Amino acid sequence: MEPTKKFDAVQMMREIREKLSEKYWKHPDLLKQEIEAIRQKYNLKITPPKAN
Repeated sequence: MEPTKKFDAVQMMREIREKLSEKYWKHPDLLKQEIEAIRQKYNLKITPPKAN
């Protein structure tokens, strides 16, 4: 491992995850709205889970 890291991707992802969890914990309806907007933007469809 490098003694002096210039960029720590794991730490960055932890910070992002923490900020998003704080944002959506208080406003779950906002999460649903943003996910729906992403689905429409990228033309994604919800598929039911496969039964085994």
